[in-house]
Amino acid sequence: MRSLLTAAAISLAFTLFLTPVFLRLFRRWGWGQIIRTPEDGNIPPHEAKRGTPTMGGVIFIAGTLIGYFIGTYAGNFPPTISGLLVLWMMVGFGVVGFIDDYMKVHRQRSLGLTGWRKILGQVIVIVPWAIVSLSFPTAAGQTPASPYVSFFRDIPVLSFMALGVIVGWILYIIWVTFIGVAWSNSTNVTDGLDGLAAGSGIFTVAAMSLITFWQFQQRCTAVDLVPSFQTACYGTRDPLDLTIVSAAFVGALVGFLWWNAPKAQIFMGDVGSMAIGGVIAAMSILSRTEILAVIVAGVFIIGPGSVILQRWYFKLTKGKRLFLMSPFHHHLEMRGWAETTIVVRMWIIAGMLAVTGVGAFYVEWLART
Repeated sequence: MRSLLTAAAISLAFTLFLTPVFLRLFRRWGWGQIIRTPEDGNIPPHEAKRGTPTMGGVIFIAGTLIGYFIGTYAGNFPPTISGLLVLWMMVGFGVVGFIDDYMKVHRQRSLGLTGWRKILGQVIVIVPWAIVSLSFPTAAGQTPASPYVSFFRDIPVLSFMALGVIVGWILYIIWVTFIGVAWSNSTNVTDGLDGLAAGSGIFTVAAMSLITFWQFQQRCTAVDLVPSFQTACYGTRDPLDLTIVSAAFVGALVGFLWWNAPKAQIFMGDVGSMAIGGVIAAMSILSRTEILAVIVAGVFIIGPGSVILQRWYFKLTKGKRLFLMSPFHHHLEMRGWAETTIVVRMWIIAGMLAVTGVGAFYVEWLART
């Protein structure tokens, strides 16, 4: 518990008090936000945001790393491979986003990496991650991830390895790659208004932290002598370390949100939004809640979902539009909603979905006991 509280507190303090220092550095380096012009697309009037320091995701990534490592060692709870895998996904996707942001700033254009190059970068990060996550078993045979599709826990009938080791490994890597790329790009699309992605990320990752903490309390090694809990315990490896790293990330996001909330003094950029997606993907895979994450992190599906619907509707109707603009939060702006109103209501939706997911997770446990 000391590691948990220390990690969250240090991450929070780092981003809350040191963001102004980074702001001055970013301005000196010329890391200002590039805003699309009306010629690039019919966008809401965000011209006033041009030049606002961006790439702030670097700050909460650094805060998470510092808070996590200090917290784990201060609490005499050294990092585990599971915690390091979450950091791997966070930093790896953050690097892809950083390259995209830097290209925009350097070229002074709103276009960085092309879509396929961005996906290629994400694949380069996640494929070795997938291999490592299914390696290094404990004495009990536990690996950080599992070769099953998971909802509240592993679904026994949905085992990739049931089709053979080679085919199983291929399908597992494809599955994990899909999850990582999907969540990273979903959070990237959602990051379009001041504080929207950061606030939503706080609710989502905090819910995942609660789930892994409950898994720690109900881990199989702790209740294997209690017959009534045999079917209800969790086989998640290193659940407490997953709780610590996610708590550090939430603390870092809270401190960053102080400066990112409307009207934002700094933007997280793609480096930040992709890092959030990386944490969500890693936590869902390592906690065996990949499908449940669709509910817990459902707020990040609204934006990309509206983009997909817009494109399908445009093709089916030969030119008509379902929304005034996609993603959906820009549609609301075009309808005249104030940015703050949209952001706060999206936070409310994020909170409700996170609570719903945690509630469903707990009900499933009750049903087993």
